[in-house]
Amino acid sequence: MIAFFAVALALITFWLHRRLVRAPRPPRPASVVIDVALVVLWALAVLGIATGRVLDPATFRPAASVGLTWLATVFYLVLGLAVVGIGSLITRGVLRLTGAAERGAAGRLLGLRIATVVVVAGAVSVTIYGVVEANSPKVTHTRVELADLPEEFDGMRVALISDLHIGPARDRDFASRIVELVDAEQPDLIAVGGDLTDGTVAKVGDEIAPLAGLRAPLGVFGVSGNHEYYSDDGGRWLDEWDALGIHTLRNQRVEIARGDGRIDVAGIYDATAPEPYEPDLGKALAGQEPGRFTLLLAHQPKQAIEASDHGVDLQLSGHTHGGQLWPIRYLVPLQQPSVTGLDRIGTTTLYTTRGAGAWGPPVRVGAPPEVTILELRRAP
Repeated sequence: MIAFFAVALALITFWLHRRLVRAPRPPRPASVVIDVALVVLWALAVLGIATGRVLDPATFRPAASVGLTWLATVFYLVLGLAVVGIGSLITRGVLRLTGAAERGAAGRLLGLRIATVVVVAGAVSVTIYGVVEANSPKVTHTRVELADLPEEFDGMRVALISDLHIGPARDRDFASRIVELVDAEQPDLIAVGGDLTDGTVAKVGDEIAPLAGLRAPLGVFGVSGNHEYYSDDGGRWLDEWDALGIHTLRNQRVEIARGDGRIDVAGIYDATAPEPYEPDLGKALAGQEPGRFTLLLAHQPKQAIEASDHGVDLQLSGHTHGGQLWPIRYLVPLQQPSVTGLDRIGTTTLYTTRGAGAWGPPVRVGAPPEVTILELRRAP
Protein backbone atom coordinates (compact mmCIF):
# COMPACT_ATOMS: atom_id res chain seq x y z
CA MET A 1 0.00 0.00 0.00
CA ILE A 2 2.79 2.43 0.92
CA ALA A 3 4.65 1.72 -2.33
CA PHE A 4 1.49 2.22 -4.38
CA PHE A 5 0.79 5.51 -2.62
CA ALA A 6 4.39 6.67 -3.18
CA VAL A 7 4.16 6.00 -6.93
CA ALA A 8 0.73 7.60 -7.28
CA LEU A 9 1.80 10.70 -5.38
CA ALA A 10 5.01 10.89 -7.44
CA LEU A 11 2.91 11.06 -10.61
CA ILE A 12 0.76 13.81 -9.10
CA THR A 13 3.91 15.63 -7.99
CA PHE A 14 5.26 15.49 -11.55
CA TRP A 15 1.97 16.95 -12.80
CA LEU A 16 2.27 19.73 -10.21
CA HIS A 17 5.78 20.41 -11.50
CA ARG A 18 4.30 20.81 -14.98
CA ARG A 19 1.60 23.19 -13.75
CA LEU A 20 3.71 25.19 -11.28
CA VAL A 21 7.04 25.32 -13.13
CA ARG A 22 6.84 24.31 -16.77
CA ALA A 23 3.60 26.11 -17.65
CA PRO A 24 4.05 29.52 -15.92
CA ARG A 25 7.87 29.44 -16.35
CA PRO A 26 8.91 31.26 -13.15
CA PRO A 27 12.47 32.63 -13.24
CA ARG A 28 15.35 31.02 -11.39
CA PRO A 29 15.88 30.50 -8.51
CA ALA A 30 12.11 30.36 -7.89
CA SER A 31 11.66 27.40 -10.24
CA VAL A 32 14.40 25.44 -8.45
CA VAL A 33 12.93 26.23 -5.02
CA ILE A 34 9.49 25.03 -6.15
CA ASP A 35 10.85 21.75 -7.51
CA VAL A 36 12.92 21.07 -4.39
CA ALA A 37 9.89 21.81 -2.20
CA LEU A 38 7.72 19.44 -4.25
CA VAL A 39 10.24 16.60 -3.83
CA VAL A 40 10.72 17.19 -0.09
CA LEU A 41 6.97 17.38 0.54
CA TRP A 42 6.44 14.21 -1.50
CA ALA A 43 8.94 12.41 0.73
CA LEU A 44 7.30 13.75 3.91
CA ALA A 45 3.87 12.64 2.69
CA VAL A 46 5.16 9.10 2.07
CA LEU A 47 6.74 9.16 5.51
CA GLY A 48 3.36 10.26 6.91
CA ILE A 49 1.58 7.27 5.38
CA ALA A 50 4.24 4.91 6.74
CA THR A 51 4.06 6.37 10.26
CA GLY A 52 2.04 4.19 12.59
CA ARG A 53 2.43 1.18 10.32
CA VAL A 54 6.18 0.95 9.74
CA LEU A 55 7.58 3.98 11.56
CA ASP A 56 7.14 4.90 15.23
CA PRO A 57 4.79 7.92 15.64
CA ALA A 58 6.63 9.02 18.77
CA THR A 59 9.67 9.78 16.60
CA PHE A 60 8.21 10.68 13.22
CA ARG A 61 4.89 12.40 14.06
CA PRO A 62 6.10 16.01 13.54
CA ALA A 63 7.44 15.25 10.06
CA ALA A 64 4.47 12.99 9.30
CA SER A 65 2.02 15.75 10.23
CA VAL A 66 3.67 18.14 7.77
CA GLY A 67 3.59 15.54 5.00
CA LEU A 68 -0.02 14.56 5.62
CA THR A 69 -1.09 18.21 5.80
CA TRP A 70 0.58 18.71 2.42
CA LEU A 71 -1.84 16.15 0.98
CA ALA A 72 -4.75 18.51 1.67
CA THR A 73 -2.89 21.30 -0.12
CA VAL A 74 -2.24 18.94 -3.03
CA PHE A 75 -5.96 18.20 -3.20
CA TYR A 76 -6.87 21.87 -3.55
CA LEU A 77 -3.93 22.57 -5.86
CA VAL A 78 -5.10 19.83 -8.21
CA LEU A 79 -8.64 21.19 -8.24
CA GLY A 80 -7.54 24.78 -8.82
CA LEU A 81 -4.74 24.12 -11.30
CA ALA A 82 -6.95 21.82 -13.34
CA VAL A 83 -9.37 24.73 -13.80
CA VAL A 84 -6.47 27.04 -14.68
CA GLY A 85 -5.14 24.49 -17.17
CA ILE A 86 -8.49 24.14 -18.88
CA GLY A 87 -8.84 27.91 -19.02
CA SER A 88 -5.36 28.20 -20.54
CA LEU A 89 -6.19 25.67 -23.24
CA ILE A 90 -9.38 27.49 -24.13
CA THR A 91 -7.55 30.82 -24.27
CA ARG A 92 -4.85 29.37 -26.49
CA GLY A 93 -7.44 27.90 -28.82
CA VAL A 94 -9.31 31.19 -29.10
CA LEU A 95 -6.08 33.08 -29.85
CA ARG A 96 -5.18 30.62 -32.59
CA LEU A 97 -8.60 30.80 -34.19
CA THR A 98 -8.44 34.59 -34.23
CA GLY A 99 -4.86 34.64 -35.53
CA ALA A 100 -3.62 36.44 -32.45
CA ALA A 101 -1.55 33.60 -30.98
CA GLU A 102 1.80 35.37 -31.27
CA ARG A 103 0.52 38.78 -30.18
CA GLY A 104 -1.35 37.34 -27.22
CA ALA A 105 1.40 35.00 -25.98
CA ALA A 106 2.85 37.45 -23.47
CA GLY A 107 -0.56 38.35 -22.08
CA ARG A 108 -1.56 34.70 -21.82
CA LEU A 109 1.64 33.87 -19.90
CA LEU A 110 1.06 36.77 -17.50
CA GLY A 111 -2.52 35.68 -16.93
CA LEU A 112 -1.37 32.11 -16.33
CA ARG A 113 1.18 33.26 -13.77
CA ILE A 114 -1.36 35.37 -11.90
CA ALA A 115 -3.92 32.55 -11.89
CA THR A 116 -1.30 30.08 -10.65
CA VAL A 117 -0.29 32.37 -7.78
CA VAL A 118 -3.95 32.84 -6.83
CA VAL A 119 -4.53 29.07 -6.79
CA VAL A 120 -1.42 28.40 -4.68
CA ALA A 121 -2.35 31.13 -2.21
CA GLY A 122 -5.91 29.84 -2.03
CA ALA A 123 -4.87 26.20 -1.52
CA VAL A 124 -2.44 27.11 1.26
CA SER A 125 -4.98 29.40 2.96
CA VAL A 126 -7.74 26.79 2.86
CA THR A 127 -5.36 24.17 4.26
CA ILE A 128 -4.33 26.43 7.15
CA TYR A 129 -7.98 27.07 7.93
CA GLY A 130 -8.65 23.32 7.75
CA VAL A 131 -5.82 22.53 10.19
CA VAL A 132 -7.32 24.92 12.74
CA GLU A 133 -10.82 23.52 12.22
CA ALA A 134 -9.67 19.90 12.51
CA ASN A 135 -7.86 20.64 15.76
CA SER A 136 -10.98 22.02 17.45
CA PRO A 137 -13.52 19.22 18.04
CA LYS A 138 -16.75 20.47 19.60
CA VAL A 139 -19.68 18.80 21.33
CA THR A 140 -22.91 18.84 19.34
CA HIS A 141 -26.36 18.01 20.74
CA THR A 142 -29.14 16.28 18.82
CA ARG A 143 -32.60 15.24 19.98
CA VAL A 144 -33.82 11.95 18.51
CA GLU A 145 -37.50 11.03 18.75
CA LEU A 146 -38.21 7.31 18.66
CA ALA A 147 -41.70 5.83 18.63
CA ASP A 148 -40.86 2.52 20.33
CA LEU A 149 -38.42 3.78 22.94
CA PRO A 150 -39.47 2.45 26.38
CA GLU A 151 -40.64 5.16 28.76
CA GLU A 152 -37.88 4.32 31.21
CA PHE A 153 -35.30 5.34 28.60
CA ASP A 154 -37.01 8.61 27.70
CA GLY A 155 -34.32 11.29 28.02
CA MET A 156 -31.37 8.90 27.93
CA ARG A 157 -28.22 10.69 26.73
CA VAL A 158 -25.82 8.80 24.48
CA ALA A 159 -22.33 10.08 23.68
CA LEU A 160 -21.16 8.99 20.23
CA ILE A 161 -17.44 9.21 19.46
CA SER A 162 -15.90 7.90 16.28
CA ASP A 163 -13.08 8.27 13.76
CA LEU A 164 -10.34 9.59 16.04
CA HIS A 165 -7.62 8.20 13.73
CA ILE A 166 -4.96 8.47 16.41
CA GLY A 167 -1.46 7.62 15.19
CA PRO A 168 0.38 9.50 12.44
CA ALA A 169 -0.84 13.01 13.29
CA ARG A 170 -2.86 12.66 16.52
CA ASP A 171 -1.47 11.48 19.85
CA ARG A 172 -2.63 10.54 23.34
CA ASP A 173 -3.17 14.22 24.20
CA PHE A 174 -5.87 14.33 21.54
CA ALA A 175 -7.44 11.19 23.02
CA SER A 176 -7.40 12.87 26.43
CA ARG A 177 -9.19 15.94 25.03
CA ILE A 178 -11.95 13.74 23.65
CA VAL A 179 -12.36 11.98 26.99
CA GLU A 180 -12.61 15.35 28.74
CA LEU A 181 -15.30 16.54 26.31
CA VAL A 182 -17.35 13.39 26.90
CA ASP A 183 -16.85 13.39 30.66
CA ALA A 184 -18.09 16.98 30.93
CA GLU A 185 -21.41 15.92 29.38
CA GLN A 186 -21.97 13.02 31.84
CA PRO A 187 -23.80 10.79 29.33
CA ASP A 188 -25.81 7.74 30.36
CA LEU A 189 -24.17 5.55 27.73
CA ILE A 190 -21.11 5.92 25.47
CA ALA A 191 -20.95 4.49 21.96
CA VAL A 192 -17.59 4.15 20.19
CA GLY A 193 -18.11 3.96 16.44
CA GLY A 194 -14.74 2.68 15.19
CA ASP A 195 -11.65 3.98 13.40
CA LEU A 196 -9.96 4.99 16.63
CA THR A 197 -6.47 4.53 15.20
CA ASP A 198 -4.29 4.39 12.10
CA GLY A 199 -1.42 2.00 12.72
CA THR A 200 -0.45 -1.21 14.43
CA VAL A 201 -1.14 -2.14 18.03
CA ALA A 202 2.60 -2.26 18.68
CA LYS A 203 3.22 1.29 17.48
CA VAL A 204 -0.04 3.07 18.34
CA GLY A 205 -1.60 1.00 21.12
CA ASP A 206 -0.22 3.15 23.94
CA GLU A 207 -1.62 6.31 22.33
CA ILE A 208 -5.25 5.38 23.09
CA ALA A 209 -4.64 4.65 26.78
CA PRO A 210 -6.57 7.79 27.87
CA LEU A 211 -9.77 6.19 26.54
CA ALA A 212 -9.74 4.09 29.71
CA GLY A 213 -11.18 7.23 31.30
CA LEU A 214 -14.49 6.87 29.47
CA ARG A 215 -17.24 6.20 32.01
CA ALA A 216 -21.03 5.97 31.79
CA PRO A 217 -23.66 4.43 34.11
CA LEU A 218 -25.14 2.21 31.39
CA GLY A 219 -21.81 1.23 29.89
CA VAL A 220 -19.25 2.01 27.20
CA PHE A 221 -19.67 -0.02 24.01
CA GLY A 222 -17.72 -0.09 20.77
CA VAL A 223 -17.51 -1.60 17.30
CA SER A 224 -14.68 -1.77 14.82
CA GLY A 225 -14.31 0.50 11.83
CA ASN A 226 -12.55 -0.27 8.58
CA HIS A 227 -9.20 1.19 9.70
CA GLU A 228 -8.81 -1.35 12.48
CA TYR A 229 -8.08 -3.86 9.69
CA TYR A 230 -5.92 -1.75 7.38
CA SER A 231 -2.62 -2.06 9.19
CA ASP A 232 -3.16 -4.78 11.80
CA ASP A 233 -5.46 -7.57 12.86
CA GLY A 234 -8.80 -6.00 13.82
CA GLY A 235 -9.39 -8.54 16.55
CA ARG A 236 -6.15 -7.50 18.27
CA TRP A 237 -7.30 -3.89 18.25
CA LEU A 238 -10.66 -4.83 19.77
CA ASP A 239 -8.83 -6.78 22.48
CA GLU A 240 -6.95 -3.56 23.27
CA TRP A 241 -10.24 -1.69 23.55
CA ASP A 242 -11.65 -4.32 25.91
CA ALA A 243 -8.58 -3.91 28.11
CA LEU A 244 -9.39 -0.19 28.34
CA GLY A 245 -12.94 -0.88 29.51
CA ILE A 246 -14.71 -0.50 26.17
CA HIS A 247 -17.13 -3.41 25.81
CA THR A 248 -16.62 -4.41 22.18
CA LEU A 249 -19.62 -5.87 20.39
CA ARG A 250 -18.50 -8.45 17.84
CA ASN A 251 -21.73 -9.42 16.12
CA GLN A 252 -23.25 -9.39 19.59
CA ARG A 253 -25.90 -7.67 21.66
CA VAL A 254 -26.33 -6.93 25.35
CA GLU A 255 -29.40 -6.09 27.39
CA ILE A 256 -29.48 -2.70 29.09
CA ALA A 257 -31.82 -2.11 32.03
CA ARG A 258 -33.16 1.20 33.29
CA GLY A 259 -35.73 0.81 35.99
CA ASP A 260 -38.20 -1.78 34.74
CA GLY A 261 -37.36 -1.02 31.09
CA ARG A 262 -35.09 -3.05 28.82
CA ILE A 263 -33.42 -2.34 25.48
CA ASP A 264 -30.79 -4.18 23.47
CA VAL A 265 -27.51 -2.58 22.41
CA ALA A 266 -26.11 -4.51 19.46
CA GLY A 267 -22.93 -4.14 17.47
CA ILE A 268 -21.52 -5.62 14.27
CA TYR A 269 -18.18 -5.61 12.52
CA ASP A 270 -17.48 -3.08 9.77
CA ALA A 271 -19.04 -3.72 6.37
CA THR A 272 -15.61 -4.34 4.79
CA ALA A 273 -14.06 -6.41 7.59
CA PRO A 274 -12.16 -9.47 6.29
CA GLU A 275 -12.41 -13.05 7.54
CA PRO A 276 -13.04 -14.01 10.28
CA TYR A 277 -14.61 -10.64 11.11
CA GLU A 278 -17.43 -10.35 8.60
CA PRO A 279 -20.48 -8.49 9.94
CA ASP A 280 -23.42 -10.72 10.82
CA LEU A 281 -26.45 -8.81 12.07
CA GLY A 282 -28.58 -11.94 12.08
CA LYS A 283 -26.18 -13.54 14.54
CA ALA A 284 -26.13 -10.41 16.70
CA LEU A 285 -29.93 -10.36 16.99
CA ALA A 286 -30.52 -14.12 17.19
CA GLY A 287 -32.88 -15.07 20.01
CA GLN A 288 -33.89 -11.48 20.66
CA GLU A 289 -37.15 -10.89 22.47
CA PRO A 290 -39.79 -9.86 19.88
CA GLY A 291 -40.48 -6.14 19.86
CA ARG A 292 -37.42 -5.25 21.95
CA PHE A 293 -36.07 -1.77 21.16
CA THR A 294 -32.67 -2.12 19.48
CA LEU A 295 -29.83 0.38 19.39
CA LEU A 296 -27.26 -0.77 16.82
CA LEU A 297 -23.64 0.33 16.53
CA ALA A 298 -22.32 -0.11 12.99
CA HIS A 299 -19.41 1.88 11.58
CA GLN A 300 -20.78 2.56 8.09
CA PRO A 301 -24.15 4.23 7.43
CA LYS A 302 -24.90 1.83 4.58
CA GLN A 303 -25.24 -0.95 7.14
CA ALA A 304 -28.55 0.65 8.08
CA ILE A 305 -30.13 -0.88 4.97
CA GLU A 306 -29.77 -4.35 6.46
CA ALA A 307 -30.60 -2.97 9.90
CA SER A 308 -33.98 -1.81 8.60
CA ASP A 309 -34.68 -5.30 7.27
CA HIS A 310 -34.08 -6.63 10.79
CA GLY A 311 -36.31 -4.07 12.49
CA VAL A 312 -33.52 -2.09 14.20
CA ASP A 313 -34.89 1.10 15.75
CA LEU A 314 -31.77 3.28 15.88
CA GLN A 315 -28.33 2.91 14.27
CA LEU A 316 -25.31 5.01 15.22
CA SER A 317 -22.52 5.30 12.65
CA GLY A 318 -19.48 7.32 11.61
CA HIS A 319 -17.06 6.67 8.73
CA THR A 320 -18.00 9.54 6.40
CA HIS A 321 -16.26 12.39 8.29
CA GLY A 322 -18.97 14.55 6.74
CA GLY A 323 -16.78 14.53 3.63
CA GLN A 324 -13.80 15.97 5.62
CA LEU A 325 -12.53 18.14 2.75
CA TRP A 326 -15.08 20.20 0.84
CA PRO A 327 -16.38 19.39 -1.78
CA ILE A 328 -15.90 15.63 -1.15
CA ARG A 329 -19.16 15.58 0.83
CA TYR A 330 -21.01 15.67 -2.49
CA LEU A 331 -19.36 12.40 -3.53
CA VAL A 332 -20.14 10.51 -0.30
CA PRO A 333 -23.74 9.71 -1.37
CA LEU A 334 -22.28 7.60 -4.19
CA GLN A 335 -21.27 5.09 -1.50
CA GLN A 336 -23.31 5.87 1.60
CA PRO A 337 -27.03 6.62 2.14
CA SER A 338 -26.23 9.41 4.61
CA VAL A 339 -23.40 11.94 4.96
CA THR A 340 -23.99 13.39 8.40
CA GLY A 341 -26.73 13.90 10.98
CA LEU A 342 -30.15 12.33 11.33
CA ASP A 343 -31.69 10.27 8.54
CA ARG A 344 -34.30 7.64 7.99
CA ILE A 345 -33.36 4.41 6.20
CA GLY A 346 -36.48 2.31 5.77
CA THR A 347 -37.84 1.80 9.27
CA THR A 348 -34.52 2.57 10.98
CA THR A 349 -33.51 5.96 12.35
CA LEU A 350 -29.86 6.61 11.50
CA TYR A 351 -27.46 9.09 13.01
CA THR A 352 -24.09 9.59 11.30
CA THR A 353 -21.45 11.55 13.19
CA ARG A 354 -18.75 13.52 11.39
CA GLY A 355 -16.29 12.07 13.90
CA ALA A 356 -13.69 13.79 16.04
CA GLY A 357 -10.48 13.15 14.11
CA ALA A 358 -9.34 13.13 10.51
CA TRP A 359 -7.97 10.48 8.19
CA GLY A 360 -4.81 11.23 6.23
CA PRO A 361 -4.45 15.00 6.33
CA PRO A 362 -5.19 16.39 9.83
CA VAL A 363 -7.37 18.88 7.99
CA ARG A 364 -11.12 19.49 7.81
CA VAL A 365 -12.85 21.96 5.54
CA GLY A 366 -16.61 22.38 5.75
CA ALA A 367 -16.96 19.35 8.03
CA PRO A 368 -16.06 20.36 11.60
CA PRO A 369 -15.10 17.54 13.99
CA GLU A 370 -17.61 16.59 16.63
CA VAL A 371 -18.37 14.53 19.68
CA THR A 372 -22.11 13.92 19.51
CA ILE A 373 -24.53 13.86 22.43
CA LEU A 374 -27.82 12.27 21.45
CA GLU A 375 -30.85 12.79 23.67
CA LEU A 376 -33.26 9.93 23.04
CA ARG A 377 -36.89 10.88 23.44
CA ARG A 378 -40.03 8.77 23.21
CA ALA A 379 -42.05 10.16 20.31
CA PRO A 380 -45.64 11.22 21.06
